[in-house]
This record gives sequence, C-alpha cells and structure tokens, in this order.
Amino acid sequence: MCSDFVEKVENTPIIAAIKNTEGLEVCLKTDIDVIFVLFGDVCSIPKIVKKIKDAGKIAMVHIDLISGLSGKDIAVDYIKKNTQADGIITTKNNLIAHAKEVGLNTILRYFVLDSMALVNIENQAKQSNIQPDIIEIIPGVVVPKIIKCIDKITKVPVMAGGLISDKEDVMNALSSGAISISTTNQSVWFLD
Repeated sequence: MCSDFVEKVENTPIIAAIKNTEGLEVCLKTDIDVIFVLFGDVCSIPKIVKKIKDAGKIAMVHIDLISGLSGKDIAVDYIKKNTQADGIITTKNNLIAHAKEVGLNTILRYFVLDSMALVNIENQAKQSNIQPDIIEIIPGVVVPKIIKCIDKITKVPVMAGGLISDKEDVMNALSSGAISISTTNQSVWFLD
C-alpha cells in the first residue's frame, strides 16, 4: 500500500489542501488526484471524505485538525472505521505508528522553524518502528536549503507545504528534491 501511495503523491506535484467546503468543491473540479483535508469534525468528516472518494481521488485527513478527535490511537481507529480515508496527516509520532498498524497511509508533518526541528527529524529517522510514508515540512518556502539536509538524514520521501503561493515556489520545492507540494492556495491548484 505504502509504495503505491508514495508513487501517487510523486505523480501529483501539486496537492490540494482544503480548509473549507468551498475549497472542497473547487478541488473536485481539478485534475489533482490527492486531497489533504484540513477541516471538519467527527460528524462531517465521513461525508467530506466520501465526496473526495466518489470523485476518484485520494483523501488524506489531517487528524490533528478534526474537531472532536484527540491525539490518541482511538482517533485513528475512528478515521479507519468511519471514513473511507486513505490515510492521515499528523504532527504526532504515536498516531503515525498506530495508523501504520491499522493499514492507513501516513504523512508526518514537521514545522521547520529552527535547528531543533532538524534534530527531531533525525531522531525520528533513527526509530524504524515509526517511519511515516512521507514527511511534510512546513513552511514549504524554506525548502531549497532544508530539504537537502532532511534528505541526508532520512530515507523517507519529503514534500513541502505552507506559504507556497506561486509557480516559482512550486518549482523551487520540486527542484530541491521535494516529491510534491501541498497548498490551500487555489490559484496554485490550476498552474500548468
């Protein structure tokens, strides 16, 4: 499952990250195959994911941003049992480990704000039992220098997200080694 997922992300250089119903409707009209869900609650997330799946797209739920879910394994179980989501996005290592156990694809999100973030990524890379399928670094506009450093310390594919606002940002991230970018900026979703 994991290698198919990573390949699909690699083949989708721009990923739509949606933060509201309007964004959901717009992304369903794009050619983008992978959608990051950054909004919802325990009542609405099954319907949001179903719309994405009915459109033939991959749905990744940012579990930390879903109202009513906690940072505990039971939240992962809820996503697995009550939605058709392909996987989760989170900043929590423990949720990555459990999601892998139950067969969900995983993206571990890091906020790369200082050198300590790089130390955290390196420490995570040494713990083989909690390897995510993909690491996403935020903000994505810092990618040119940082992504090469992260590529040296982990074998996990790296993607970039956050503050990506135009084609130059996309190209900088991809040429630096990111496998793809995620953005809520709808104008970037329609770049050629």
